[in-house]
Amino acid sequence: MKKSMLSRRDWMKWTALGAFSAANTGALRADFRHHNKPGLESNGTAYDGAAAAPARLTGGKVTRPAMEISQISECDVLVVGGGPAGCCAAISAARAGAKVTLVERYGHFGGLATGGLVLIILGHWVAGTDGPKQVLAGIGEEMMRRLEAMPDGIVNRKKGANPTIDAEVYKYLLVEMLTEENIEIFLHSWALDAIVDDEPDPHSGLPVVRGALFQTKTGPVAVLAKQTIDTTGDGDVFSTAGCAYDRRLYDIGLVHRLGNLDRAEPSKDQGAKPPRHLGDVTPIPGVRWVNMGGPVGDGVDVKTLSRLELEHRKQIWKQVQEIKKTPGYEKTYLMETAPQIGVRITRVLQGPQTLTIDQARAGKHFDDCLGVGGAWNAEHGPWEIPLSVLVSANVENILTAGRSLSADWGMSDVVRVIPNCWVSGHAAGAAAAVAAMEGTTARGANVAAVRDLLKKQGAYLGEE
Repeated sequence: MKKSMLSRRDWMKWTALGAFSAANTGALRADFRHHNKPGLESNGTAYDGAAAAPARLTGGKVTRPAMEISQISECDVLVVGGGPAGCCAAISAARAGAKVTLVERYGHFGGLATGGLVLIILGHWVAGTDGPKQVLAGIGEEMMRRLEAMPDGIVNRKKGANPTIDAEVYKYLLVEMLTEENIEIFLHSWALDAIVDDEPDPHSGLPVVRGALFQTKTGPVAVLAKQTIDTTGDGDVFSTAGCAYDRRLYDIGLVHRLGNLDRAEPSKDQGAKPPRHLGDVTPIPGVRWVNMGGPVGDGVDVKTLSRLELEHRKQIWKQVQEIKKTPGYEKTYLMETAPQIGVRITRVLQGPQTLTIDQARAGKHFDDCLGVGGAWNAEHGPWEIPLSVLVSANVENILTAGRSLSADWGMSDVVRVIPNCWVSGHAAGAAAAVAAMEGTTARGANVAAVRDLLKKQGAYLGEE
């Protein structure tokens, strides 16, 4: 729709419905220049407040009244969370021919890889007979190849190395790849609740997820779907659907970037040491990213998250001032602190199967294998990702991928790294698409059909 075809009243209605999807953002543009001219009346809409349904304080307890939720979309596959796993899931499902809706809480894609400034790509190598072997293929590998073709997209892209990407280039690439597939996109929408059917599945007797609710600036909205993939990282959808899950504590840090390090003049005096906390290289000359371990905490507790945000920003500022006091490093500056705090593990789905670190190290084979993960630095061989760790043990038509898939504590540092999120997301998207289009539950998806689809999309499923 062109600007000349859109009145300001229509534009406001589109905004209220969250209609700035990827298919529309380039076409919708409002011209407010006349709004500042004196004498012009507002074309806005007045509300008398009668339709509001606020929470109520009764007898010292806060309750929310029942209300009908506006439905803004209906699709085959709903992907909640646009991080590495979610983007691969959405692209895979769309390429399979499914109608896909992707909902993201921020205004950009990439999750911790972009908003969290976790720029290093590690976890795609395994021990091979001739040295490190890359097991990442499919959509994740496509992303890295496309980053290679873009200015300042990626560095250290070579055998056995862990490349580093640029957050802004990756944000742009994800917009390109998602819009190429005509995926419906809603940004600035927080997962609020799962939508569960009143009727259980007639075969298993288990509850069935039919989509999710999202909190937006205009209130809650609903997206209905045949299959829902929770790639929020925190299980924000499956935890509200009644799925069994584990809630884990882990290190929570905050990443930042430093600038002007190409202008540093380190002392040549014998015994002089460079300052600490200089971080690692990025594709941009003079810019380095600095990771932070952080203390163990509950990554879904708002008090913990608020406290650590404040503490980490103070710590980072102090570190940078110490660097600037070092002779030769006076021009160093704090370029950016990540807008997204570095939560590593929180809720983990309980699936029909639970991956263990012993299984991964032993290279256990699963009949429903849909992907192959790697190690941080090729310390061990490949490990398989079966469908049975991507679906819930006690609720139908909800899948997950990334750090929240069904795995034991020992797998925490393996499942959460970016390449393995790409792989598990790719697998979940393909499985959801096949289940949606064949009219089965997620757990009942035709594994052979899903594997064939993944192979057509370039995924690596192990040696055959």
